[in-house]
Formats: sequence, C-alpha cells, structure tokens
Amino acid sequence: MTVSASLDYRVPYADTDQMTFVYYANYLIYFEMAREELMRAIGLPYSKLEELGCALPVLEAVCHYKKPAKFEDILTITATLAEMKGVRVKIACTVKRGEELLAEGWTVHAFMNRDGRPQKPPKVFLDAITSTPTIPES
Repeated sequence: MTVSASLDYRVPYADTDQMTFVYYANYLIYFEMAREELMRAIGLPYSKLEELGCALPVLEAVCHYKKPAKFEDILTITATLAEMKGVRVKIACTVKRGEELLAEGWTVHAFMNRDGRPQKPPKVFLDAITSTPTIPES
C-alpha cells in the first residue's frame, strides 16, 4: 500500500534568490512541509509522536533539481512513504508545477526515544500506515 499526501504552496518572494528562482535549500523545507502533511493525513501529527516520546530526526536528505520554481508559482509538494527498514523510514518527495517535475528526492529518518536512542516504530505509527488509504495528489 502506498501512503502519500500532497499540499499546494504559492512561492512567496522570500523563498527566492537574486536570480528570482526558489533558493535551493528551500526545497528541503518543502520536503518537510509535505512530510508534516503526510503525518497529519495518517492521523499521527509529529506533535502526537512527540507526546509518545518518539522523534524522527533526519539521517539523510537528497534533492535532485530538474527545473527552477519562481515567485508566485503554485507548487504541488508530495510526500510518499517509500520504505521501512528496522528503525528507519524513507520518505520520497516531489515538487511539481502543474504536471512539470521541478525537483525530487527523499529523506531518511530514524525513530528515536527521548534519550536519543533508536527504537522500533511505535505500534500506533505502524497501525496508521497500514490502515490509511492513499491520499490523492491535489
């Protein structure tokens, strides 16, 4: 089963650089926004995970840039649960303007407890990803 969620985002002037393109590092922020949307879509926002004593720090972040986004572009940012291995979860992300792919990549996270030690994904997370239907792209 594929678990994914999308959000639409209008690029503000503050996200752009001197060339009027979205500054490259902002794409990782967009990935994070989509991950947060994914967690809300499965009914388990990050705040709930934190209440359960669980954190999901980023271990790896990759972004492949295809075409630039610009001020006032409306982007569709999608996050998809791509892989689960032990304490790690990989979230694949895309950034599109209409049907045009602007960037794609992924982040890898580890489930950790309050002491910063790796832990198995909580049952509530596993239940949420196995019982949540795919959220269609906007």
